[in-house]
Amino acid sequence: MNFISILRQQRIISAIHQTVVISLSKRSIHSCHSFCSKISDANFTSENSESKKGERLIDLGTVATRNSLSERIESVPMGESVGSTFQRWMSDGLPIHGGDIFHTINRLRKLKFNKRALEVMEWVIRERPYRPKELDYSYLLEFTSKLHGISEAESLFSRIPSEFQNELLYNNLILGCLNRGLIRLSLAYMKKMRELGHPISYLVFNHLIILHSSPSRKKSIPKILTQMKADKVTPHVSTFNILLKIEANQHNIEGLLKVFGDMKRVKVEPNEISYCILATAHAVARLYTVCETYVEAIEKSATGQNWSTLDILVILYGYLGKRNDLERTWGIILELSHVRSMSYVLAIEAFGRIGDLCRAEELWSVMKSRNSLKSNAQFNSLIAVYCRHGLITKATALYKEMEKSGCKPNAITYRHLALGCLRAGLIKEAIKTLQLGMDTEASIKVKRSTPWLETTLSIIEIFADNGDVENAEKLFEELKKANYTRYTFVYNTLIKAYVKGKVYDPNLLKRMILGGARPDSETYSLLKVVDQFQT
Repeated sequence: MNFISILRQQRIISAIHQTVVISLSKRSIHSCHSFCSKISDANFTSENSESKKGERLIDLGTVATRNSLSERIESVPMGESVGSTFQRWMSDGLPIHGGDIFHTINRLRKLKFNKRALEVMEWVIRERPYRPKELDYSYLLEFTSKLHGISEAESLFSRIPSEFQNELLYNNLILGCLNRGLIRLSLAYMKKMRELGHPISYLVFNHLIILHSSPSRKKSIPKILTQMKADKVTPHVSTFNILLKIEANQHNIEGLLKVFGDMKRVKVEPNEISYCILATAHAVARLYTVCETYVEAIEKSATGQNWSTLDILVILYGYLGKRNDLERTWGIILELSHVRSMSYVLAIEAFGRIGDLCRAEELWSVMKSRNSLKSNAQFNSLIAVYCRHGLITKATALYKEMEKSGCKPNAITYRHLALGCLRAGLIKEAIKTLQLGMDTEASIKVKRSTPWLETTLSIIEIFADNGDVENAEKLFEELKKANYTRYTFVYNTLIKAYVKGKVYDPNLLKRMILGGARPDSETYSLLKVVDQFQT
């Protein structure tokens, strides 16, 4: 395959405007962050969108240089028209090619400068520095939809020359509908595409799956996949990654492995994102041997130095207790051109998880000196480490520093502190702090995040050791709502509360099975002890 053919294939999957991303909470995998790699960061175009011969083709990944048109457009002050920038560019004797606009739009999209991107495309269509193509109209349609809504986008679509009203524009219009949750309208346009014989992009189906990913709508996903097959749309690796993440979010290891099996059956090659999802799901489920296998797969499949993949490896090596690999990965992150503060947060928690408090404190000091502490996530990272190890004095001091800095403690701050109090034997203070956290508003996303669930389980474990069935049951309900109780070790922890409290309950086994957890040998041993308390 020659270079031009390869370039065409890259551009075919690089121009649909919607970045379809499964909802990965920034804390869904570990204490502060989640897997940030985009499940699908692809745009759709056609081979007709190729720049004409002689056009300068610019790689999407290229960083804008000071002398590039993209850099000039990005630096236009707010309120100033981009038209003057284009005029100065041409006054310098520089032509404007489709490749320049392609690069500029993708840079602006990445920076979320949607208004500026729309101004650029309106100027291109109006002034016609070159003959506009389907790709140019698709950009105009994309940003019109984002800024002015679907009605304006539909009106624009009807005014675009009929020769360009093809699959690219239809797919972008549908994605615009889905982006606003207009499922019925999107289905109507999909029907229209079938009538016209236009192929539907897999990104459309990806977005439909995401919109039906909640537990109440999940039953519709098989129908979407069936329709995808009927439309002869080949599932992309990103499609399977979305399906994998849905199962991982529901803590459904069996469902996760079924999706992975389907993926292999249809011969879709997993990528580093696939293995990251699989590895983190098994780490959260405390299946560390399997997790380690997937971590090895991540290392082998990783392409380049993707900061999000490196962040996941930091998290995973923390779970696995592999200090040398953790240090090695952190060293690679430090070699990146920019180290995000959240990477420091993840590293602090990972070193804290393996018990290296000195290293965690060292990274905290570096983060504090390099970046002003602006978020509660930064403070929570070290507070979590201290509380995990029962160092409540240090945690309290950091809490006070947090308040002085102007960062407001959130619900998870108090949950960490409650755990710290319990580990330090301060039961009354822990109960008060726990209640303080419950009185602080927390989103469903937070309450379903892994750090929240793991911290809550650690608190339940202490209540269980103390035989405090009432408080253990109260917090257990939180875990149940997040499906975290599908793990056997979670139910076993609750049963331990009944054992220590010498409380009999004949329904524990039934509750466990109906809750989706599988009893193991430890379960039956604990239940035998509970049976002794029957009066």
